[in-house]
Amino acid sequence: MAPPTSALEFLDFVNASPTPYHAVSSAASLLEDAGFTKLKERDSWASIVKPGGKYYLTRNGSSVVAFAVGARWKPGNPIGMVGAHTDSPCLRLKPVSKRTANGYLQVGVETYGGGIWHSWFDRDLSVAGRILVREGQGEGNFVQKLVKIDKPILRIPTLAIHLHRQSNFDPNKEDELLPIAGLAEAELNKAAEPERESEAEGESDFVPLKALLERHHPALLSLVAAQAGVDVSQIVDFELILYDTHKACLGGLNDEFIFSARLDNLNMTFCSIRGLISSVSSAPLDNDPTIRLVACFDHEEIGSLSAHGADSNLLPAILRRLSVLPGSTTTTTTTSTTPSSPPTKQQEENPSASTAFEQTLATSFLLSADMAHAVHPNYAAKYERNHTPAMNGGPVVKINANQRYATNAPGIVLVQEVARRARVPLQLFVVKNDSPCGSTIGPMLSAKLGVRTLDIGNPQLGMHSIRETGGSGDVEHAVRLFEGFLGRFGELEGRILVD
Repeated sequence: MAPPTSALEFLDFVNASPTPYHAVSSAASLLEDAGFTKLKERDSWASIVKPGGKYYLTRNGSSVVAFAVGARWKPGNPIGMVGAHTDSPCLRLKPVSKRTANGYLQVGVETYGGGIWHSWFDRDLSVAGRILVREGQGEGNFVQKLVKIDKPILRIPTLAIHLHRQSNFDPNKEDELLPIAGLAEAELNKAAEPERESEAEGESDFVPLKALLERHHPALLSLVAAQAGVDVSQIVDFELILYDTHKACLGGLNDEFIFSARLDNLNMTFCSIRGLISSVSSAPLDNDPTIRLVACFDHEEIGSLSAHGADSNLLPAILRRLSVLPGSTTTTTTTSTTPSSPPTKQQEENPSASTAFEQTLATSFLLSADMAHAVHPNYAAKYERNHTPAMNGGPVVKINANQRYATNAPGIVLVQEVARRARVPLQLFVVKNDSPCGSTIGPMLSAKLGVRTLDIGNPQLGMHSIRETGGSGDVEHAVRLFEGFLGRFGELEGRILVD
């Protein structure tokens, strides 16, 4: 049987998204194709955002928030939300990455997040990310450009077994996790003309930091500049991430698996964005009194404490602006010719602007969408015996009595109702009492906003490895669940209410 189309679409998405910056760009392309209008936080939305409209915005180029406003929206009404994250454990180039040792060119890297670092050895690596480029001459503007070098240029070789007889392999992250990029002799023979030009152009200017050509290998800078279509002298700075050039693909005897980097958490990023887009088609906005929102944050893997992480003001600020959005004065929108039913008395009674934000939070709900652990057949004893999620068995509801996950019984009832109508199977997961438990953006956003929250995610193996394994059928499961939740939340919200 052929894999779901959504699984193939996900492969395209993750292959195009080696960094959070690329993931946000890929998500924005999906949203643009679906008719979503781009907003800027620095602008007033008063004359732009209207009931019946679809919008998105980005922050730092690495976080994205998209929302569709129901045509029956009134200030203070509920907002159905799905939250995910765009980052994954990785290696990032250090600000001064130029290293040489024993005739090799090496690149200094910094570990990001809790990666399984030994999985990065003997892989065909390259770099991707964003560069800041000076446009024009003199005091020109600085613009961001995305770069992705598609050929392998870096490698972290393992030490031969003849020289390392120990059974364990726990490399030192500072000294033994250094990629090789080439041979020093080739670099010495390379013409240094770009460097001389750079020095000549700026010899009368004060330069606060060392020049890029002193901080990074010129050959690496030349590759990055060529990929961006600029001169090396135009690059002011960059943030580059190492990635495995081996593309994500279907695997297994019947294509039941996805073998890929960054399943955690681009799988949920893709499914939430696709679910929002699909919900607008399957459940039009005409009679919806809610707002449907998806937020995908950067920096979850390192605690979310940044200006564009889930622990920032990004989501609260957007919810505050949306909570006081004026309702529609008409009963229909241009998206449908079907007459709409008249607004209810409750919808007519608008809260004052001073309490609309709090009223919206009290009636809203967040699905914290982050990947879950599938049972590992070789390590089954590591799992609680009655909670062993299976790949392609549907999204996993994650529960923890110590609030590492934010799930509770009313939330389970709500999601179960959504899943029943969407015909999506669900699974349950708790960790063993003698095992530590990871966490997500769910508890922090639930505490920050006071919003009802449930943690959920597709099951996978090899979480935080450079190459992870998921189920091809679970992509479609999650898309349909998020589609059903966002499209039907307004109908279900008042039926499952515990004050």
